[in-house]
Amino acid sequence: MKYTGKYFLLAGLFLAVAGLPLRAQVSYFAPSGGLAASTSPSPDSGDSVLTIKKRVDEVNVLFIATDKHGKFVRNLDQKDFAILDDHKPPQSIVNFRREIDLPIELGLLIDTSGSVRSRFDFEQDAAVSFLQNTVRPNFDKAFVVGFNGQSQMMQDFTDSATLLSAAVHRMHDGGGTALYDAIYRACHDNLIKDHEDHPSRRAIVVVSDGEDNQSEFSEAQAIEMAQRAEVIIYAISTDDSGLILRGDKVLQRIADATGGRAFFPFKMKDIKNSFSAIEDELRSQYIVSYHPADFEANGRFRPIEITALKKDLQVRSRRGYYAPRQ
Repeated sequence: MKYTGKYFLLAGLFLAVAGLPLRAQVSYFAPSGGLAASTSPSPDSGDSVLTIKKRVDEVNVLFIATDKHGKFVRNLDQKDFAILDDHKPPQSIVNFRREIDLPIELGLLIDTSGSVRSRFDFEQDAAVSFLQNTVRPNFDKAFVVGFNGQSQMMQDFTDSATLLSAAVHRMHDGGGTALYDAIYRACHDNLIKDHEDHPSRRAIVVVSDGEDNQSEFSEAQAIEMAQRAEVIIYAISTDDSGLILRGDKVLQRIADATGGRAFFPFKMKDIKNSFSAIEDELRSQYIVSYHPADFEANGRFRPIEITALKKDLQVRSRRGYYAPRQ
């Protein structure tokens, strides 16, 4: 019985430790790679936070190729392209293929501010038609956000064209414009992935005049968040002046930085054509998976450059990605 006191003392210590809060942050950044674990102090207490991260040593890049007339070219092979990651050829190519079968996760962001009033009804109808033609039941999914000075989730992720259409038609125009906030929050809250059990293609379609006047986040922050979420952004301008205004340049920069495309429809029918072009592009993509050379998990932005080796071909892809920090 002389060990009874020690026994209860150890048991009491065990229960006390078990009662402390255990906090873990698990972040996965790619479908393959080695695990690394580290323990660091929490900024708001003396507790340690276990951080488990999966090294990025496989990068997946979606891109499209067009001829000199802007037509999609769908019969190319890996040998038709040169790839640079952080200005160096990849260590190895894991996979290369046309990508039409990956599910699409799509966000539709519609500017409802007072400045888009003139063509708002027609834009709603064109957006509904686009969603009906793009989102495949039991396969793809989309969400709808209306934004002016604030962003409002009109319909969260669903594959129901009926629910998505109803969400678009519930919008009413009026107010200021917080475009950058809408993009940032859509990427951060809905599209960024720490871990993917099932790979998907992520895209946002923005319908706006690009004239931001109320955002808390900047244009650069919105672009960075889209790049971190690996989201392609397509922009359809609502400006019908026929001029290239400041907002149009903003939309072009955001699309270019994420591997997307900006459209500037002048006539009503051109709006529907813009949506049709995006729908076509989403079904005309290639994907390349590779292991980057000299990779370091240092949180730095790594530029990507994909060029066509055949004459008169143009390639469009995202400009790079952020490596995780370990």
